[in-house]
Formats: sequence, C-alpha cells, structure tokens
Amino acid sequence: MTAMVVIFVMASLVMLWMASLFKLIVGPYTVSKSKTPFLLEGDGNDEKRRKKSVLFVTAHPDDESMFFVPTILYLTSVCQLDVHILCISTGNVEGKGYVRKEEMFRACLVLKVPIGNVTILDHLELQDGFDKRWSHSLLADIIAQEIGTHDVDIIITFDDYGISGHPQHRAVHYGVRTLLMEKAMYSQGQPDKTVDAWELISTSIIRKYSGPLDILYSILYSLWLGKEETHCFFSKYPHMCFLAMGQHCSQWLWYRKLFVILSSYAYINTLRKIRL
Repeated sequence: MTAMVVIFVMASLVMLWMASLFKLIVGPYTVSKSKTPFLLEGDGNDEKRRKKSVLFVTAHPDDESMFFVPTILYLTSVCQLDVHILCISTGNVEGKGYVRKEEMFRACLVLKVPIGNVTILDHLELQDGFDKRWSHSLLADIIAQEIGTHDVDIIITFDDYGISGHPQHRAVHYGVRTLLMEKAMYSQGQPDKTVDAWELISTSIIRKYSGPLDILYSILYSLWLGKEETHCFFSKYPHMCFLAMGQHCSQWLWYRKLFVILSSYAYINTLRKIRL
C-alpha cells in the first residue's frame, strides 16, 4: 500500500511538472500588475520600445544565468530592448576571476546581450567572499556612473534577501536603494531623469526548488495576492538557462546542474517595483 501511494504521488508530481512546463511554453510571456511601458506586450519593432535601456545589477559572474534568464530573454528577444549588465565583482574568491569573466561574456552572448553591454568590475573594495562587506554608498556611486554612461531607464537587481541570502546579493540591492534615495533627495523640485528600479522576489525554499510548478502561485501573486506593483516573466525556452549556465565551466558542478533543473528561477521571474 505504501509503495502504491509513493508511486501515485511521484506520478502526480511528474504530470504536474509536465503540465506546468507545457503552460510555460504555450502560454503568454508575461503576467503583469504594472503600468510601466516597457513591461507591456506589443510589437517588438516599436521604435519607442527600442530606445529603452535596461541595466541588470548583479554581484558575481553566473548570477545572470542562475537567476535572471527569463527576464533577460524576454527583454532581449521579445522587447528587443537595450540590455546592459553590471557585475560588481569577478568572483575571484577562488583565484579564478579572469576565467569567470570570460565565462560570463560567453553566457551573455547565449542570452543575446552584446559583450560591449557587459561591465565586470574588479574593485579593491568590492571583492568576492562571504566575509567581504560592500559599501552601499560606493555601490550607489558606481551604479550612478553606469546609468549616466548608458542613459539607463530601468534597473533590475536582487531584492533585500538576494534569493540565497548571500550578503553581496543583498548589498547590491541596498546599493540600488541608496542610489534611489540620493536621487530623490537631491532632485526635489528639479527636473531629473526618471529611473525605475525593480527587484527579483526571493521565494520560500519550497517554491525555489519547485521548477515550473511555481507558475500557478507566481500568477496568483502577481495578479491578486501581492499588494505591490509586480510583473511576472515566463521563459518559453527553459533550456536556455541550462545553456547559459553551462558557459560558466568553472562553476558547472553537479549541484549547480541540479539547481538549474529544479530552480523556479530558470522558468519564472517575478519582479517587484522598488518603493522607498
């Protein structure tokens, strides 16, 4: 009897997994409770949309491939926006910084982000490592420079938990938040370029490792459960996460392969607008 129950449960999970994957592939790219123009469906040849510039701010090489693929692919392939990635460190904690930079460039090509749009820093005060604390004000200054260089309209980064709780993922979030607060403080009463900032929502560990099964809750959260302005991206090509992460050969260990298969972030991204 116990064996039959286990078989039934496993078969049900497999069927749900396949049904969720099918929904991702044949369903819409996005579900939105947002009025931000770049998030709306429409003609990818729209000239106004082409002028938008989006900046992803990440902490380490491979963050873009592990967590942000559904969003990056939507923006590069469907919206055809000008996508830039600012990676704050080379990931040199094991002395492989140069190797990891080259791997990230290859991964970005898989994701249709030109190498010229990818900036990877190697700042003495922003080195990789759990014990390395990053200055939020320094991060804000660097991000501000990147915004000015590329005339950025939209920033996308981690939320205040940083998906995995990594202190440098969280620091990047607070760097963006510090920048937004400084812009709000110094632009009062003055005309200034508006920059919208969005954060990738961290989920519970069950949702995090539920793969495409997370699609239902993500839709419910985006449309009804969440009170904030949110937007949910679905990847119609979930294998692209595997291909992009596969370019990070130095990091492509068995447990990361398992992560990419099981992680809901390979299939779905839910963004929330950062409010001060």
